[in-house]
Amino acid sequence: MQQDTIAMFDQHAATYDQTWQAMAPLREALQLVLDSVFAPLPEDAEVLCVGAGTGAEILYLAARHPGWRFTAVEPSGPMLDVFRRKAEAHGIVSRCAFHRGYLDSLPSTAPFDAATSILVSQFVTDPIERRGFFRGIAQRLRPGGYLASADLACEMTSEAGRRLLDVWFEMMSVNPEARERARAVYGSQVAVVPPEAVSDLIREGGFDGPVRFFQSGLIHAWFARQALDS
Repeated sequence: MQQDTIAMFDQHAATYDQTWQAMAPLREALQLVLDSVFAPLPEDAEVLCVGAGTGAEILYLAARHPGWRFTAVEPSGPMLDVFRRKAEAHGIVSRCAFHRGYLDSLPSTAPFDAATSILVSQFVTDPIERRGFFRGIAQRLRPGGYLASADLACEMTSEAGRRLLDVWFEMMSVNPEARERARAVYGSQVAVVPPEAVSDLIREGGFDGPVRFFQSGLIHAWFARQALDS
């Protein structure tokens, strides 16, 4: 993830949740299906959350699975601080480990049962590094462990993709004058690529048969299991 992207999250951490409150229904719908994706996990599952942000999916899953424990990996200190305060307020801080930094600096642990990466890998703009991002997650999971990953994805050069982008920008309240700049950002600072390309990166990163389990607007989500030969 680029340093200017982290700096942006640092700057807006205190107001991040309020800024994106209008998008909460999409997040809640994704979390609803995510909980079913993780239904096979044991009652004492260890869950890795890469790019945990302010902890939305952890809070959701922790409320439904009192035996689960979570490791939050987040390079933005202020974002992680917001989550820590939330975890304390919700009484789950004892079930959480907080790591400021990237996955490669996380101390060695026992393999995780599952991992989440929600709107994170899209900020890794180099395809080789993005494949390595997923490889790093796969290496932290037990054999057959689950990954749930969501990113913005779109075939931006097709007519259907351009029309979908217009709908997305309308929902995001991006005015018409700013849309061309937004399209440029989605092609450079944010790696918005066709859904099939994201699925391929997940598979090449060490996972078997990614299954797309959610789409709303540009948000696509997949689940996959760690490949036994990864």
